[in-house]
Amino acid sequence: MYIAIDIGGTAIKYGLVDENGVLTERNEIATEAQLGGASIRDKVLGIVEHYVARQEIKGVGISSAGMVDCETGRIIFANPLIPAYTGINHKEAVEARFHIPCEVENDVNCAGLAEGVAGAAKGTHSAVVMTVGTGIGGCLIADGRVYHGFSHSAFEVGYMHIDKGERFERQGAASAMVERVAEAKSEPVSEWNGKRVFSQAQAGDAICQEAIDNMVDVLARGIANVCYIINPEVVVLGGGIMAQQEYLAPRLNEALDRYLVESVRKHTKLAFAALGNDAGMLGAYYNFRARH
Repeated sequence: MYIAIDIGGTAIKYGLVDENGVLTERNEIATEAQLGGASIRDKVLGIVEHYVARQEIKGVGISSAGMVDCETGRIIFANPLIPAYTGINHKEAVEARFHIPCEVENDVNCAGLAEGVAGAAKGTHSAVVMTVGTGIGGCLIADGRVYHGFSHSAFEVGYMHIDKGERFERQGAASAMVERVAEAKSEPVSEWNGKRVFSQAQAGDAICQEAIDNMVDVLARGIANVCYIINPEVVVLGGGIMAQQEYLAPRLNEALDRYLVESVRKHTKLAFAALGNDAGMLGAYYNFRARH
């Protein structure tokens, strides 16, 4: 058995994966990110200790928020929402205490790898995977492998500049859509979320419809720019907001028709993530197996 751990800003998902890549057990605990990096490392060690005491464990795969040096397992950059996470090394800590191999990879890369191996991008030549939520993350899967770039920071698409010097994620993330609606209605942002925006849009609310259309347009421009450079076979979209696939798919496809020239568009498929909340854990497992 293998331990798979997915560290997010809100929750740490973890479980066991068998030799066939099947998740046989799933659990979740609160990240409590405000307690800092050392606290998260201790939670990871506690999870591993729990399983090691019960049965033979062949390895530990970890998916983590932040930029990760996947060779050393060190977090090389993390959002301030997780204080003192930069510099934490889960691989070093797990291997030193339990003497079993451990591999660490960025969470979006793990989700993308999982979609490439067993999800919406299975069997494709190349795939761009983007997660749209509070921000926008991305990864490139080519020939079944994550492309990391020279310094392990490839495909940080959320930082791209799309319009008037603003970052892609500040204009195209679900959080930006929610903020736009709240501002237009002169209401607190806390009273709105993605689900409510879509519900109101489907009920005929023009402000919500316009905010979604704006998000779709920005996403399509960002996706088109990436496609002109990478030329992927498929673009896979994930994140909680993409549960609204029925509403978003025709609008995104129409926008991509506008922004991609025909010779590129006809060879570029748009898909939606298929593995849901298991993607991070499965990707952590696939990353471990690829290295061992």
